[in-house]
Amino acid sequence: MVRIIVADDEPIEKAVVKKILEGAFGQDVEVFPACNGREAVDIWREKKCNIAVLDISMPGINGLEAAEMIRNEDDACVIIFLTAFDEFDYARKAIRVHALDYLLKPVGEKELVTVLEEAIRIAENGGKRKESAPMEIPCREEISSVRQAAIKKLIAGYIEDNYIRDISLSDAACALNYSDPYFCKIFKDCFGKSFVLYLTELRVEKSKELLNDITVNVKDISAKVGFRDSNYYTKVFKRMEGMTPTEYRIIRGII
Repeated sequence: MVRIIVADDEPIEKAVVKKILEGAFGQDVEVFPACNGREAVDIWREKKCNIAVLDISMPGINGLEAAEMIRNEDDACVIIFLTAFDEFDYARKAIRVHALDYLLKPVGEKELVTVLEEAIRIAENGGKRKESAPMEIPCREEISSVRQAAIKKLIAGYIEDNYIRDISLSDAACALNYSDPYFCKIFKDCFGKSFVLYLTELRVEKSKELLNDITVNVKDISAKVGFRDSNYYTKVFKRMEGMTPTEYRIIRGII
């Protein structure tokens, strides 16, 4: 069972996140709520949580400080931040803790579940993944529509060229010379969703193209589109499409 700490000083926000996670993952997860950073760290230590979902802005010890305390003791814990766009300058400090993603509040169910699926996969594999070198974040700036379109094309091209690899938000940010939090803001400005959700949706769409070829089995398809585990691929596909890859083939008359 994967243990998740959810820290937010807003009771409703915290309750919603907890309800979504328990509804989506059931007995596969145990969710522990916390009201602030100090309580989050104490519960994390006591329960040995694998994943920490932390609001950035909390009284006393905030989410960034709590994340740094957790990371100093455990480099395997998967950290996810809850934030608002106007906190991204403040989130520059988050570079050091190598967060998996930054979710915009109020977080949507689809985005939250997709990111947590990836977090659970990483946690179940020991929490280890390659880290990109942290980079300095540029000053916050307004991006013109023309420049935004160019950046969007550049980002989409990078993901299109690399989606079959085990890439992360940090990898993409490093490749395009941005810090993680700033890249996350730009990404959401361009695509309206998180990096993990965009990447997962792309992989599922690419897999649907391959499913049309009956000579390729589902296990090989999962590897060809960047999923390192076929069972995980099937689980994600079913949640997004309402059916398994095999059922997709049957309905489309492929088999």
